Amino acid sequence: MNHNPKSEFLRIIIERGFLADCTDLQSLDEALMAGVVPAYIGYDATAKSLHVGHLLNIMLLRWMQKSGHKPITLMGGGTTKVGDPSFRSEERPLLTAQAIDDNIASMKTIFARYLDYGDAPNGALMLNNAEWLDTLNYLEFLRDIGRHFSVNRMLSFESVKSRIDREQSLSFLEFNYMILQAYDFLELHRRYGCLLQMGGSDQWGNIVNGIDLTRRVMDDAIFGLTTPLLTTSDGRKMGKSQGGAIWLNGDLLSPYEFWQFWRNTTDADVGRFLKLYTELPVAECDRLGALQGAEINAAKVILANAVTTLCHGAEAAAAAEATARAVFEQGGTGEDLPRVDLTATEADEGVSIVQLFVRTGLAKSGKDAKRLIAEGGARLNDEPLSDAGLVLHTSDLSQPIKLTAGRKRHALVGLE
Repeated sequence: MNHNPKSEFLRIIIERGFLADCTDLQSLDEALMAGVVPAYIGYDATAKSLHVGHLLNIMLLRWMQKSGHKPITLMGGGTTKVGDPSFRSEERPLLTAQAIDDNIASMKTIFARYLDYGDAPNGALMLNNAEWLDTLNYLEFLRDIGRHFSVNRMLSFESVKSRIDREQSLSFLEFNYMILQAYDFLELHRRYGCLLQMGGSDQWGNIVNGIDLTRRVMDDAIFGLTTPLLTTSDGRKMGKSQGGAIWLNGDLLSPYEFWQFWRNTTDADVGRFLKLYTELPVAECDRLGALQGAEINAAKVILANAVTTLCHGAEAAAAAEATARAVFEQGGTGEDLPRVDLTATEADEGVSIVQLFVRTGLAKSGKDAKRLIAEGGARLNDEPLSDAGLVLHTSDLSQPIKLTAGRKRHALVGLE
């Protein structure tokens, strides 16, 4: 594989660590040099928000646009009605058309922070595959598209094979998914001149299907490029924390908690994450990532500020940093901490400390909260908390109280 491409886009993404694989790097490099290349990534419309797991590929689209090319965010309004079986052990619940449209509208607000959907030649496009999938005629589709697919080959794909090997049912509905995804690429090429599909490396099989189909139907060459599936240095899937998904929507996860997620990056991941999730020059990312001891914490703050600025704006990043400083350095209670306010009735009746740990999101369940307290990982107003049977009443809440789980997760409880 030629690792010294001429095009700015490929140079940037190889240097920053975005490239796992490409179907034909040299020809793609030539296409990128020849003019504006439209490229797409598909997104399921199964949730109201994207999460940190999507961020790598959103940054990929952003670099694509910054180097003069045209990013397409393809929303799976049509395919969400089917569900992607890739590496899932069970079928996804199916959503109504209205719920799908609401999710797409909500996700667009996030994409708009990273991409410019303006009218320039490289202005981003947001498309919905319902545009061509909703009107498909089944018999025509089988005749024109279905005949190009070998079931033998489809059964050999890892996403399908893993389900069959575990003897888990794979419905025909889901089995169709890879055909529909391949057809998306063909239609995007036909309608919008799209030349490149990008995605995580688990999408390789689906991407190659679309390239084959387009070659057979239109005799055109198009390309695929995948990014590495990211795990943190301790082996966990990127974007999953103990508390659940790290959402990019501020109303699902506060900018402060988002900032905190990045501030808590493991030392070994700092340099790599700076290259992937910020736009700092590569040499600077390497320098910061190589810092040791207490100095690496300053690099983590730079990472948290840069990522939060892109997602929530510079003001939110500055506020999060100030809150963190107040909480950690002066032991104060910051304004931006996640906060739960109890009603007067609740406070009169009394609320157990275990319940408060669950309600503030510091513990997943009552059992989790009790374990945290038993193991000495819980604090109340910075004092160790050992009594899991503690009940708080109105008199205890004349001032907001601060709960802490572990060393770095805090929340406030007050009265309405």
